[in-house]
Amino acid sequence: MKIKLDAIDRKILELLQTNSNITNAQLAQEIGLSPAPTLERVKKLETAGVIRSYHAMVDTASVGLGVSTFVMASLKGHNKENITKFIAAIAAIKEIVECHHVTGQADFILKIVCADIPSYQNLMLEKVSNIEVVDNLQSMVILSTFKDTKIVPIPEP
Repeated sequence: MKIKLDAIDRKILELLQTNSNITNAQLAQEIGLSPAPTLERVKKLETAGVIRSYHAMVDTASVGLGVSTFVMASLKGHNKENITKFIAAIAAIKEIVECHHVTGQADFILKIVCADIPSYQNLMLEKVSNIEVVDNLQSMVILSTFKDTKIVPIPEP
């Protein structure tokens, strides 16, 4: 459901996406309101589900996750039961950090992070390819990344 946002709400979202650690006092100063109404607006955005969570963006290589891949997954049948089984199995695999239901050649695109190629191979052989409803998997190793952001553009009304 689309939420009606005014200019102040949009500014709050832009600032929090850039720095979720900003204090309420700093946020209030940036948007030109006092702290109490600023906090009220942030809480309203959280309650409405516009702000779903706050995260630290971790550099994968610095924590020993040197291989990232995209995997296109096709199911044996594109029915509700198979989709539900697939999603449940994927949710239990921590190395799969994104799962998108898509149109086109595959049914899903997964983003997977692993320590190295042997651990990726093991994950694919032992877990992903053993999901009973999976028909076909096609992997693409990410060689380098030029843009990786979670900041979404907030549209004007």
